[in-house]
Amino acid sequence: MSSPIICLGQQPCGFFPKRFLVAKIITALRLQEEIGGKIVFFYHDSDHDPRETRTVLPHRTTHEPAQLNFTFENKTQRKFSPLYLKRVMTGWQEKTTGQLPNYVDHTLIDIFKSVKESNIADFCLEMYRKMGLLEGMTVMRSSDAEFRRAACDITDFFVDVPYDNEIVRARFMDGALKLHEGGDAFTEVPLVPYTKEQISPTRDSRLKWMQSVVNCTHYVSGAGEQAYLNKDDAPEINFVTRDTIEQSDEAYTELH
Repeated sequence: MSSPIICLGQQPCGFFPKRFLVAKIITALRLQEEIGGKIVFFYHDSDHDPRETRTVLPHRTTHEPAQLNFTFENKTQRKFSPLYLKRVMTGWQEKTTGQLPNYVDHTLIDIFKSVKESNIADFCLEMYRKMGLLEGMTVMRSSDAEFRRAACDITDFFVDVPYDNEIVRARFMDGALKLHEGGDAFTEVPLVPYTKEQISPTRDSRLKWMQSVVNCTHYVSGAGEQAYLNKDDAPEINFVTRDTIEQSDEAYTELH
């Protein structure tokens, strides 16, 4: 019998990770102690939603929550570029460093200042590593060209293509590439030739696509994630609900 592969998946979810991600990690580590095997962190950095990286930090004195996020060079990049291609703007880190003493201690501030990555997905991942959260785990990224080449074919997908001097993540719909502007509004972008290295899954096709490469035996997820996952796409997986955690949408600000 093959050794267990315990997988947890998450988009970049703040430069200090949201507490629900840490709950997934804790659950995966406990499961590993029980059954052995290895842990794979499926880092879905192909997502493009800028809201994913909002970092909610309660004030150290008033406890009022503040929402901090990266800043973006232009509207197209903010709304439509995948997170692995959203650039960290010059001056953002220094400005944010000046705000952080209101929310976290100097150990975490020093870690934040030490990260030198140039895009948002790399920046978040390096923060999680330096906080000790990913020790011993294998990180697999949805943006990785090798991962994309190895993944199964899917009919519901996005394509990373050039548009408005950026690379955007456009949905393939009705034979066209479209950017969702909200509601029923879409902007169509030129349909250009593309390869598997440019394709990433939608929410509904992500499990099948991911599993075709990861081949996990167990998948740790939140209750909300389990509600939309099409488990029939991967009947071989044992689905495990993550531990509950208070203030799950707030940032985790401890060292692991």
